Amino acid sequence: MPPRTRTLRAATVAAVLALGTSLLATAPGAGAAEPEPLAVTDHCGSRCADILPPGENGNATLVEILGNKAFGTHPAHSDDQLDRYNGLVAGHTGLTDQKLTDFFNDASFGVAADQVESVTKPREDVTITRDKKSGVPHIKGTTRYGTEFGAGFAAGQDRLWLMDLFRHIGRGQLTSFAGGALANQGLEQQFWPQAPYTEADLQAQVERIRTTEGARGEQAMADAQAYVDGINAYREKSKKGRYFPGEYVLTGKIDSITNIGEIQPFGLTDLISIASVVGGQFGGGGGGEVQAALSLLAAQQKYGVEEGTRVWESFRQRNDPEAVLTVHDGTSFPYAGKPDKARGTALPDAGSVTPEPLIYDRTGSAGTNKKAPVDAPAALEPLQGMYDDGVIPEGSLPGSGDGAQKRGMSNALLVSGKATASGNPIAVMGPQTGYFAPQLMMLQELQGPGISARGVSFAGVGMYIQMGRGQDYAWSATSAAQDITDTYAVELCEPDGSAPTKDSTHYRVDGACTAMEKLERTNSWKPTVADSTAKGSYRMQVWRTDYGIVTHRATVGGKPVAYTSLRTTYRHEADSIIGFQLLNDPAYVTDAASFQQAAGHIDYAFNWFYADSRTTAYYNSGMNPVRAAGVDAALPVKAEKAYEWKGYDPAANTTDYTPFAEHPHSSGQDYYISWNNRQAKDYSTAAFGFGAVHRGDLLDDRVSALVEEGGVTRASLTRAMEEAALTDLRGEQLLPELLKVLRSQPVTDPALNAVVQQLDSWRAAGAQRKETSPGSHTYTHADAVRIMDAWWPKLVEAEFRPGLGDGLYAALTASLATDESPAASHGPSGAHSGSAFQYGWWGFADKDLRQVLGQPVKGPLAKTYCGGGDLSACRSALLGTLKEAAAVPAAEVYPGDDSCKAGEQWCTDAIVHRPLGGISQKSIHWQNRPTYQQVVEFPSHR
Repeated sequence: MPPRTRTLRAATVAAVLALGTSLLATAPGAGAAEPEPLAVTDHCGSRCADILPPGENGNATLVEILGNKAFGTHPAHSDDQLDRYNGLVAGHTGLTDQKLTDFFNDASFGVAADQVESVTKPREDVTITRDKKSGVPHIKGTTRYGTEFGAGFAAGQDRLWLMDLFRHIGRGQLTSFAGGALANQGLEQQFWPQAPYTEADLQAQVERIRTTEGARGEQAMADAQAYVDGINAYREKSKKGRYFPGEYVLTGKIDSITNIGEIQPFGLTDLISIASVVGGQFGGGGGGEVQAALSLLAAQQKYGVEEGTRVWESFRQRNDPEAVLTVHDGTSFPYAGKPDKARGTALPDAGSVTPEPLIYDRTGSAGTNKKAPVDAPAALEPLQGMYDDGVIPEGSLPGSGDGAQKRGMSNALLVSGKATASGNPIAVMGPQTGYFAPQLMMLQELQGPGISARGVSFAGVGMYIQMGRGQDYAWSATSAAQDITDTYAVELCEPDGSAPTKDSTHYRVDGACTAMEKLERTNSWKPTVADSTAKGSYRMQVWRTDYGIVTHRATVGGKPVAYTSLRTTYRHEADSIIGFQLLNDPAYVTDAASFQQAAGHIDYAFNWFYADSRTTAYYNSGMNPVRAAGVDAALPVKAEKAYEWKGYDPAANTTDYTPFAEHPHSSGQDYYISWNNRQAKDYSTAAFGFGAVHRGDLLDDRVSALVEEGGVTRASLTRAMEEAALTDLRGEQLLPELLKVLRSQPVTDPALNAVVQQLDSWRAAGAQRKETSPGSHTYTHADAVRIMDAWWPKLVEAEFRPGLGDGLYAALTASLATDESPAASHGPSGAHSGSAFQYGWWGFADKDLRQVLGQPVKGPLAKTYCGGGDLSACRSALLGTLKEAAAVPAAEVYPGDDSCKAGEQWCTDAIVHRPLGGISQKSIHWQNRPTYQQVVEFPSHR
């Protein structure tokens, strides 16, 4: 991405000229008559399919919520995609192209006349047609404003309560809105410090897009305003008609008898707030440099500076030569690599780091779980306390919960037409965004002037399709998580010249002692029918500097500093709207190259994938800063001019960005896979965990085999995806090496040998976590799965802790958890979340075991840890932990929770759609699979 002047890039200018006056005619204030929508030709020919469980309808009236709790009934279209999504677990083995719509929606444009369920006209210039099978809104406008108004109206119909929740999460006001449950407190405390803004800050972002992005920016904000107008129109109608979401009654916003109360109007700044939550969850990257510094110091303390650094780098694996890559043709895209000689690194003094306090002035139930139930009307008693554990259960959202880190998700499988049966490319792709009821995204089709697409949009920012299909192309994304966030050490000072302390609230900028800016949010709550949490309040406070938000205090070389977090997308939460506008515009995206240019306008860190009838393509988006020469992006840096981002302007949080050509990109590769793995050679990772074993290997091994065989179909590529979705990464990738170590000598203990045989049988059968038959709720190799789940944390500790020592082992596990199996409810994604095996110590264990076995290892660990490098000692350690694990009963391995009894293995893994409103859904079989997913193959092109 070139240095940002906030005007159209050259490619965009060329596209505008090619369009003639059409773009200007749709821009607000252009004066010319708005053009009629171009004729829509669906080039997919019924070969596009999609799915988004549990169902399209995410709103429920109070009566419908009561019916769900009392009788298990569901509002229409709130759960009709759930069984089809779940059915692929058993159905994938016999899948054919003809059977795909047994498990997916037909994603063709429009609705056949005999499939129309309803038609709504919120204005004369737009119709919302919903189909009988899934209730998806097909929005067709004769004007641009009408199209976007219809999108907002449909969003209100399907996600009004959810949008309201997320605008309050983004503003750090969830407890004041939905109740003071501990999980609500934790969620706003997790997200608000990542994007703390004043109302003026939010409005400034709106104006920046409108005034600095040319005609596209003006159109984007006009589209956003029309979208907001549509939401508000539905908001008003549903309130007057008393068919608004029942959660407003249960949280005390509206009286169920008198209808007195209000659903607050939506505005453009709400869209910025929602965008900050969505982007923070799925499009961030980098950060964590303070924890990285602590683990580096622990390594240096144990081994000395030189050797400790070498050991630490071998675990950091910034550019591991054995890592699975999306661009696998050897093309190099150097970024954020380790400098030959680092400059400006600001490591803390040992023991000096303290986290910055966030919460002040607690009253009442703040920080506690104290309840004070209200006297609920008899009719509402079944719903009393439904939000006592939080409107969004703790840990359900990526990047939330105790000790959580930002986790990218989603996968993509694309195959070139050279390897398909039809000669056209095929793609199976989609984002993993967790499982909620309703989902964070909603399906829709948009057809209007300059817009022609079907797919998903995050609720509240659905002016455009964010992932989906156009007339003759489809696109999707996975979280990329490259480093767009850095940590700076600002030198503290006192304005009167006295000696500063770690608590000082002034810092040096160009030699001047400058005051930090205090940002505050005071929240209070009282018990309601939905949330019985007793009355309470607190104040959140952060300090903002020219180098970002203060996260820690420490000393560096004896001098007090504040560590700050600075990300390039701060103050630019919604700038990506331009890229999404382009992706929806059939006159702009006409081929792979124009798609890549459109994706280049998206500022968050994503991997973007494209398929049409001729080719596939890939582009990595993100506001990658140009760093000063010699700066190590993996560690904290001194906040001095010499080490700043190049061209950095703190007032607008802009800088120079790496140009388009330096972002990993490709067209026409034989195949592409992505499961949040590394992008390309020399494109360094922003976190630990991108080594020789990654869940991306589950896709790469299968897709490469399909491509080599040839004749790939939509069904065969979907089967490969689903097979990977049911596979235990440890069983497929690590167990072969573990068994080699265990069997390096005969296992003489009969009982232990039987355990080894069980594990080997599971491995030979595919190492899957899959039930014996649909509905049995019992895994085929249940005991082997139980043993692996019990063994893995024990074997990792026995393999590494003795050699690393307690301090370094603890520091490294703080940077990267050892396990993220479906049963590891302590993992970063939380329990019942589907996504698994993204982060863990499997890459470390793989290299270490191969080193013990004397096998070749590229990019080895600096030392061999298992058994101190002795095969016999390593074997003894593994056998000892295996014997312990085999004896652990299921009730301890799977201790139970609010969804499962202790010992219920299938249930512990199972996906639970966490209710964000009053409607609950049944649990479904575990799948490590995108939440929204497309299967596409275009036979023709414009």
